[in-house]
Amino acid sequence: MRLTAYTSSSDAVDEGYRAAARALGYRIGERGDALVYGGTDVGLMGVLAAATREAGGHVTGVLPQLMAERGLADHACDELLLTDGMGDRKRAMYERADAFVALPGGLGTLEELLEVLTLKQLGYHDKPIVLLDVAGFWQPLLDVFAHLFEQGFAKPEYAGLWHLAPTIDDLFDHVDGYRPSDLPTKWF
Repeated sequence: MRLTAYTSSSDAVDEGYRAAARALGYRIGERGDALVYGGTDVGLMGVLAAATREAGGHVTGVLPQLMAERGLADHACDELLLTDGMGDRKRAMYERADAFVALPGGLGTLEELLEVLTLKQLGYHDKPIVLLDVAGFWQPLLDVFAHLFEQGFAKPEYAGLWHLAPTIDDLFDHVDGYRPSDLPTKWF
């Protein structure tokens, strides 16, 4: 299975987030799965990729040329794809995914997560999307989603677009047993 992961490139985060990224990477590798990620060797991205490699997993990094020129490329990747820009990067990561997982991250992580949620909502894919809820990280975003449902900007059934995983075991239980659900069309 190829797991496309979105997460932080920041090194200024709590050690608990780093430990979760490391544990997920080891599990990906131990399972013989493949990681597709943002292609840098910094922050949680770097921790995740290094742990996946250490545990024997295949790592594909996808990075815009501009970021590679800034010295951010993870040259230890089994496969490093350089793209023209962020749009190409996201498309390459999306196309290689059998499932998506969002770990804690910043604006880029949110943007990538929201895109794959929207694409699923519109019917462009029916792949699992999992939010790894390290220390309740995703709860404020889920509150925003609940507000959207309450105000009529989205159907409450769209909470079925994602799965909130409190643990790595739960994440893989969901992905391994995933069956696409019938969601209503976007329009009321």
